[in-house]
Amino acid sequence: MNMRNHTLLNEFILRGISQTEGLEAVLCAVFSFIYLFTLLGNLVILVAIVSSSTLHTPMYFFLGLLSIFDILFPSVTCPKMLLYLSGQSPVISYKGCASQLFFYHLLGSAEGCLYSVTSYDRFVAICHPLRYMLIMKPGVCVSLVVVAGLVGCLHATILTSFAFQLSYCGPNQVDYFFCNIPAALPLACTDSALAQRVGSINVGFLALTLLISVCICYTRTGIA
Repeated sequence: MNMRNHTLLNEFILRGISQTEGLEAVLCAVFSFIYLFTLLGNLVILVAIVSSSTLHTPMYFFLGLLSIFDILFPSVTCPKMLLYLSGQSPVISYKGCASQLFFYHLLGSAEGCLYSVTSYDRFVAICHPLRYMLIMKPGVCVSLVVVAGLVGCLHATILTSFAFQLSYCGPNQVDYFFCNIPAALPLACTDSALAQRVGSINVGFLALTLLISVCICYTRTGIA
């Protein structure tokens, strides 16, 4: 396809959840309640952990980080979704779409890694209680968190790079409530097969690896 005959997009239109026309007000109320409840619940957990010195242990350190991620992760997509459900413009800029996709996968994959780290923390606490504080010393905990963040950043960078190195010249309507690879790639006017394969392999490999690591840790914990 000759790209000189097409105008590249600088914005997308989020069409939301299919077959929900006329239910925008109801959906906005429901999702607003869920979103605010999620924020409040995790904020309470975070404040309790920070304010109590007895909770300054590796387990609650990871729990506090998970609460932060549970605040940030839905905040990547929910505010924009609630805006257009309330009647505001459903338009999102090209850079906004790329940023949304990047941070969605960054926070999601990093949080998945933290769940794996938490399962390892519980394994050490139960199976090696006398050496727990020696193994899970502050430097180790911080290193594990940094690794989780780096894995999430690498994962998100790969997916975003492959998705947005493609040319988008129309249509610009995303059949979803936020920018994600399955919804965005069909809009590309160049071949997206490689990006789809990389996305599927990357997401599948990371999810399977984290699932196996969690299962191994809890299985060994149960046996012990």
